[in-house]
Parts: sequence; structure tokens; C-alpha cells
Amino acid sequence: MSENVDTEIVGITNETLEKTKLNHETSSIGWSELQRYFAQGLVLYVDKTLDLIDVGYQMSVDNKATIEQWLKEGSLAQVSDEQALHWNDNDQEFWAVVVRPWVLVQEKVN
Repeated sequence: MSENVDTEIVGITNETLEKTKLNHETSSIGWSELQRYFAQGLVLYVDKTLDLIDVGYQMSVDNKATIEQWLKEGSLAQVSDEQALHWNDNDQEFWAVVVRPWVLVQEKVN
């Protein structure tokens, strides 16, 4: 049987499997550890109104319409120099997940 048939039999979709994988790959990280990726232009900020795992999933399946909408709204954006300076000054902690080549970050709520 194919992988799709197996997952359908037990009621698990590919989306659920991918989101579970992304959830397990998500970790807590400080801004100081993200600076080298920021310098390469690879860090994308995910607003708190969005679910970090869902954003990672939509990027992994190349859902251009959704991603473009988030970019237009500003709820997904490249990190600005001003944000980076603020986060550096405050030693900001994030939840982060990699969806190559991007590192998606979302501020941790204290």
C-alpha cells in the first residue's frame, strides 16, 4: 500500500503528519543565536495572530496565495533592522522552526 492509503486508513492526513513533524522540530531560541541567519536575510517574523506551525506548513506546501496574503497584511514579514536591534537589546526569546531556507520566528509570550 502507498503511504497515502495507510494514513487514510487510520484517519491521519498528510497535513496532520507534516504539522506534527514541524511541531517536533520547533524549539526555543534566543535572538543572539538567530543573528547569523538574520544577516543572511533568512529570518521571517510570524505575528502572534498566526499559528507558527500552520505558517510553516503552508510554506512547506508552497501555498503562494496564503503566504502572499500574510505578507501583504504584514503578519508574515522579513525582520527589519529596527526589530533586530530591539530584540538584541532585550535578549528576546522566540519559538522557531526551519522551513528551508527560512527560519520562522515568533516571539515567546512571557
